[in-house]
Amino acid sequence: MSPTAVRTTDFLNRLAADLQTLRAITAQEFRPLTDEQLNRRPSPGKWSVGQCLEHLNIVGGHYLPSIALRVRRAKDRGTHPAEVIKFGPIGRKLVESMRADSTTKPQKAPQKFAPSGSRLPRTVVEVFSRQLDELLSLIEQTREVNANNVRIPNVIIPLVALRLPDQLELLVVHIQRHVAQAERVLASTVRPASARGE
Repeated sequence: MSPTAVRTTDFLNRLAADLQTLRAITAQEFRPLTDEQLNRRPSPGKWSVGQCLEHLNIVGGHYLPSIALRVRRAKDRGTHPAEVIKFGPIGRKLVESMRADSTTKPQKAPQKFAPSGSRLPRTVVEVFSRQLDELLSLIEQTREVNANNVRIPNVIIPLVALRLPDQLELLVVHIQRHVAQAERVLASTVRPASARGE
């Protein structure tokens, strides 16, 4: 095994742990929000917490069914887990780009993934929470197949298909990026106690 090889179990454990952290943040910080807090924007043109989550829900709605279908097909073929993860060059570039500091290197969401400009209901948090659970379940199912041989079509660039490990990590890092954005929005829009007359 090369020094840079990543064991499949370790890789999936890390993604699962990251998702558990995101679940905790969602329960503690987003679920208690009022409609007003969920929809408050830090400034015109900036996303609210609700819009950050809706964007993630839209992306998840495109990718999670596709991943579920291809993992199920891999199970049906009777594939067995590989000892180490194999990453693809395009997948690595996308993941590293997504890891870049969003405060200094913002990325514009494709129009099909953009959140609506309308006032969002609190159910956006529940949908997001369910998608976290679904992604966690897919990571657990990935333990049973050879993830290196599963390809996930890219919604934006149809000719590109990422390896399943790259796509799973890209989704988790993308969620982390926008949850951090939502936390910054929350911090910037919460008025200090003195301003509320407390």
